[in-house]
Amino acid sequence: MNGKPIVRLQNLSKTIGNKKIIKNLNLDLYPGQITGFLGPNGAGKTTTIRMMVGLMQPTSGDVLIDGQSIKTNFEESIQKVGVIVENPELYKYMSGYKNLLHFSRMHKGIPKQRINEVVRQVGMENRIHEKVGSYSLGMRQRLGLAQALLHKPQFLILDEPTNGLDPAGIREFRQYLQKVASENGVAVFVSSHLLSEIELLCDRIAVIQNGELIDIKNVNELHHSQYYIQAEPLELAEEVLAGIGFSLARQDKGLVIDTEEQHIPGAIQMLVSAGVKIYAVQPYRATLEDQFLEMTGGGQIAQTHAK
Repeated sequence: MNGKPIVRLQNLSKTIGNKKIIKNLNLDLYPGQITGFLGPNGAGKTTTIRMMVGLMQPTSGDVLIDGQSIKTNFEESIQKVGVIVENPELYKYMSGYKNLLHFSRMHKGIPKQRINEVVRQVGMENRIHEKVGSYSLGMRQRLGLAQALLHKPQFLILDEPTNGLDPAGIREFRQYLQKVASENGVAVFVSSHLLSEIELLCDRIAVIQNGELIDIKNVNELHHSQYYIQAEPLELAEEVLAGIGFSLARQDKGLVIDTEEQHIPGAIQMLVSAGVKIYAVQPYRATLEDQFLEMTGGGQIAQTHAK
C-alpha cells in the first residue's frame, strides 16, 4: 500500500430518526490512489460524502484527515481537502484567471505563482484569461479542478465529476485527475454512476449497500482469468467441461470458463474428441458493471444526478 493513509473512516455511522442510514463504515484512503465509491440508489453514498467534508455530523465514529478529526479539529482537517461537485460554481462574467484569484483569497498564503502552476497542471494556459461564460462544460470542469487544487489539498473528493461531459471531455478530465493523483500524491475519492469510467479512472473501488461497505477491491483484481468458448452443441460442451472440473457459465452462443491460459489447449482437445464443434476461443473480461451487479445482487447503480 502507498504509505500511511491520508483519510480514515473509523466506524462511521449515521442514524436519522430511528433508521441507521450508515453502519460502521471503515475505509482508508491512500496518497496517489484513486478510489471509486459505488452503490445502488439510496445506499448512503451522499450521506457518507457529506459526513466526510463536515456538512453532516456523524452519529458515531469519526473521519480523520491526516490524523486530524473532522469532529474535533474541523478547521485544520478541512484545510487539507479539495472538493469538486458536478458543475462547479464559477463566476461566468469573470475570466478563469480572475475566478482562481478570487478563490485563492479564501485561503491564507496562496501566491500568484501557485495559480499559474494549477493552470498549467490542468492544461488551460491558452484560455485562462477568457470569460468563463465562453468555456465548454469540460473546460469549466477543469477550472473547477484547478480551483480545488489551489491550496495543495492532500485529499480530493469528487461527486459525479464528469456528468454531462462528452466522451472526449471525460477522457481528458480522467487524464488530468490521474496526473494530479500520481504527481502530487493526493488521495482521490470519486463517487460516480458511470461504471465504465470508474473502471478506467480508479485504482480500486469501494461498494456500499444499505449503508454498509460490502466490498473493497483493486480494479486489476476484478479481472481474473476467463475464456469464452463458442461451441456446438452447447449442452455437450457444458457437460464435457463440467465433467473435467471447469467452473463455467453460459454466455450468448457459448460458455465462459474460469481457467488459466495453459489449460485451454487441453480443454479444446477434450471437446473436439467428444464431437463438439469449436467456432471461437477468446479471453473474456467481465465488466465492472457485471461485477457490481453480482456484488449487490442486481441493485441498480445510483443515477440520481444523471442527465
